[in-house]
Amino acid sequence: MGILGILIALGLLILLAYRGWSILLLAPICALVAALIAREPMLASWTQTFMRNAADFVAQFFPIFLLGALFGKLMEASGSVEAIATYMTKKLGTRRAILAIVLAGAFVTYGGVSLFVAFFVLAPMGHALFKAANIPHRLMPAAIALGTSTFTMSAMPGTPAIQNAIPMPFFGTNPFAAPGLGLIASAVMLGFGLWWLQLAEARARRAGEGYAYEGEIAPESVADNDIIRERAAASREFDTHEIARGAHSQTLPPIQIAALPLVTVVAVNLVMSFLVLPRFDASFLQQPQWGATSLSAVGGVWSVIVALSCAILVLIATNLSRLSSLRETMGAGATAAALPILSVASLVGFGAVVAALPAFAIVKDWVLGIEGGPLVSLAIATNILAALTGSASGGLTIALDALGPTYMQVAAQTGIDPALMHRVAVIGAGTLDSLPHNGAVVTLLAVCGTTHKDGYLDIVMAAIVSALVALVAVILLGSFFGSF
Repeated sequence: MGILGILIALGLLILLAYRGWSILLLAPICALVAALIAREPMLASWTQTFMRNAADFVAQFFPIFLLGALFGKLMEASGSVEAIATYMTKKLGTRRAILAIVLAGAFVTYGGVSLFVAFFVLAPMGHALFKAANIPHRLMPAAIALGTSTFTMSAMPGTPAIQNAIPMPFFGTNPFAAPGLGLIASAVMLGFGLWWLQLAEARARRAGEGYAYEGEIAPESVADNDIIRERAAASREFDTHEIARGAHSQTLPPIQIAALPLVTVVAVNLVMSFLVLPRFDASFLQQPQWGATSLSAVGGVWSVIVALSCAILVLIATNLSRLSSLRETMGAGATAAALPILSVASLVGFGAVVAALPAFAIVKDWVLGIEGGPLVSLAIATNILAALTGSASGGLTIALDALGPTYMQVAAQTGIDPALMHRVAVIGAGTLDSLPHNGAVVTLLAVCGTTHKDGYLDIVMAAIVSALVALVAVILLGSFFGSF
């Protein structure tokens, strides 16, 4: 009955979440359904298991959600994201329209801007660029997804994405875990995705298919759609409802000023990870008042926090005249973090209840018994859970909460570098999370004015297949050569 309860609870969660029901309601209800069918104490499951694990997630990662959303909102309001995208499109021109959109999205998201902010800025520009180049607009969501939702989220060393931060407390790693493998994975994702999009463009031209979009270009209307908002809440770290709040700068900053905060994120992250924290005396963390923890468990998160904080200060200092409504803009950015982190935390609580059921031992044994070794089983576990929850961060946290300590034991016994497990787990979570019910996919298609029927196949190839190919490459290289 326990396995049946898990399947019923997951089915309800997926079905009702896709229909726009709030994860804040669904997660505890579905967790209680699983506990009821398994004949486990329902109230204890809610207050002692669900809530404690959800609260632990908030305690660990709220600073990153808060600073990431605030940074993204300030970048959007100051015109910096638009300035970078405009610069890219002008330099590359209409002949390389797809490449321009991909690189613009990659640059801003690797620098710490939420992909939802990038969606709403890049979509109108993409329409103008694709129209001028006469490229089918159905390819635009895939181009934006490739630049914002693949290698800069899961593979690029040092990315401040929450998905890259989640494994750090479990494996004692930093944001630059397995940098060589991360760069190779990034090259594979980018190369495969661009190859597919160029192939699709060439096929469309041979068939006489052009831009062919006559609808209204109004992404702000998507931000006010409550169903899309609920679907998107658990998929990334920014509440789309806050996109329209605050005053947007009427003038764009020079490209150097626009790019400076992004460079600051990467540079400070690097300095903190390899120069400051390794020399930092953190022995006081062992005391009970600081959680009886260690620097290896919190250092990675600290690096991202300091990097985003410095970037926010640089952004405000260099764009103060363009931020005419600073209080309102910062308020919107802070508010934009609330719904996403509570939604993901609720998914984590749901996963904790399921993992505490006696029947979950069967699932755990099956995952750990998958042929191919611990890297393969870890990749499959994160893939499956990200697919089921429609959330890379939620699925990744559930997998590591349930199996992380076991994988660390396996790593110690077999000599696998935890940095390699970190990179495999993050890339694995960033593959099947882009299934049709994923909130980011639904939002992206809506912002671009495209349907699943017209645009989703190209998203599959550019964002899912490219990531799966990169994941296989990392596992093979890591198995033969270790982490590098």
